[in-house]
Amino acid sequence: MANQEWKNGTVVTEFILLNFGNGPELDCLLFLMFLSIYFVTITGNTCIVVLVVVNQHLHTPMYFFLGNLACLEICYSSNILPRMLLSYADGDRRISVRGCFTQYYFFGCLAAAECYLLAVMSYDRYLAVCEPLRYPSLMDTKLCLRLGAASWVSGFLSNSILMFLISNSDFCGPNKIDHFFCDSFPVMKLSCSDTRVAGFVTSVVAGVCSLPPFLLIFSSYLYIIVTVMRIPSATGRKKAFSTCSSHLIVVILFYWSILAVYVLPYHDTHILPNKVFSAFYTILTPFVNPLIYSLRNKEIKEALQ
Repeated sequence: MANQEWKNGTVVTEFILLNFGNGPELDCLLFLMFLSIYFVTITGNTCIVVLVVVNQHLHTPMYFFLGNLACLEICYSSNILPRMLLSYADGDRRISVRGCFTQYYFFGCLAAAECYLLAVMSYDRYLAVCEPLRYPSLMDTKLCLRLGAASWVSGFLSNSILMFLISNSDFCGPNKIDHFFCDSFPVMKLSCSDTRVAGFVTSVVAGVCSLPPFLLIFSSYLYIIVTVMRIPSATGRKKAFSTCSSHLIVVILFYWSILAVYVLPYHDTHILPNKVFSAFYTILTPFVNPLIYSLRNKEIKEALQ
């Protein structure tokens, strides 16, 4: 009868997110730390969006994509951190099944969109450095809008199939997720259904969303490095590298963690994704993006002043 009950519907109505630890003292410390991170993330990325919109000197393709990235990071952080902060504040770590699936859907969509957007930004830098004379005609306003829209739309479409597979799984207990947000593999670990297909599809979709953009980024920067090294002036080489170094730091920080967590083959004995690695691309990257781009970018600092 019990087996028949959970086969006919979802018995588990809510999950419990274990986050990073238990204990009043640790919860207070983590709450203050993540609250500070969230405040800096929202403030910094909002400033970038505002600067790109109101400052005429920043109405260029590079800053258009940077504004899109900042907007994406605001959504990214707001999908995860407020719920985690609330759980540390009141001690209630429960989240409904529907709320869990909703959080996972938007997380997957935004993560995929960021993969595509970082690739688009590397392509923009490739054209600017390697094709400087043709750059204004190649990267015109229409192409910028199309590439930006394609990044967002592709990200939201790519996660739909995963959402369908995971949301149609059966959950009959236990209901404790050993993570700080609703991610695919930790949630699938709790399913009473056979999740091998869903796990395999998750790795495939993650590979499709991350590996081709990563290869495009790698190829773009390979051409950029070769082109810059041919510049006879040391000042010219420094200026060319300075326009790409900030983006390259963000790419390395984001991709090395997300590839390690999702692209590895999935098995029944798959170890739960390391929460520290997950924190890099969900919390740390949106936090450092405005700091990296503002502190290492002369035009952003001048616009801010």
